[in-house]
Amino acid sequence: MIRVGVVGAAGKMGSTVCDAIVAADGLELAAAVDLVGSGGSVHGLTIASDLKALADAKCDVVVDFTVAAAARTTLPWLALHGMHAVVGTTGFSDDDFETFSKAFTGSNCLIAANFAIGAVLMMKFAEQAAPYFETAEIIEFHHNAKADAPSGTAMVTAQRMAAASDEWAADPTKHEVIPGARGGVGPGGIHVHGVRMVGMTASQEVILGTAGQTLVIRHDSNDRVSFMPGVVLACRKVSDLKGLTMGIDSLL
Repeated sequence: MIRVGVVGAAGKMGSTVCDAIVAADGLELAAAVDLVGSGGSVHGLTIASDLKALADAKCDVVVDFTVAAAARTTLPWLALHGMHAVVGTTGFSDDDFETFSKAFTGSNCLIAANFAIGAVLMMKFAEQAAPYFETAEIIEFHHNAKADAPSGTAMVTAQRMAAASDEWAADPTKHEVIPGARGGVGPGGIHVHGVRMVGMTASQEVILGTAGQTLVIRHDSNDRVSFMPGVVLACRKVSDLKGLTMGIDSLL
């Protein structure tokens, strides 16, 4: 039985992770931590405010769906205590990834921009299509409580597309009537647009165009449960990895 701790357990995503861990074969919810929601309970566990609760519960794996500022403290602490980490937090910098890579030598860390299987396939399909098109833009849609923009999924998608092709047509725009109307310019010059909307969960469109045709690759997560099969898979498999791993592609 794999003992799992959840950081951010009082949040909507964290509580969904707790539900998924409890329902999964071979996993046991051993500890729950949340600085904001401490003192509450989830599945009979009191939500603690201190990371020490994870060590006291002898967690094998800890899932972190918080914010980058908090995870920058949590992940090195987990590495120091020999615990594996499964991370859905986004907004990290290249320096952060370098820090985590150096920290996780005795245990492993998997960081994924998106745990939904459909989203992983969307990124893969966009990467495969990139060399056959001249133009591409990404539109990502998220709930109004998401702190970072563009999303981690959008940034990873743009990075993979830019790595697959460096032959993108120049943007013909001469004047933005409203600054920022063309979105942000991501890797490879690919424009990325972030939408924050009440009622959304997480969706993304990759639009590719060439002479006489367009291709739209879209994925919708209509409920947080869409991420849970990937989270459960990562909890089961993270011990087989080595050091820092980006994305769940290698687990599928």
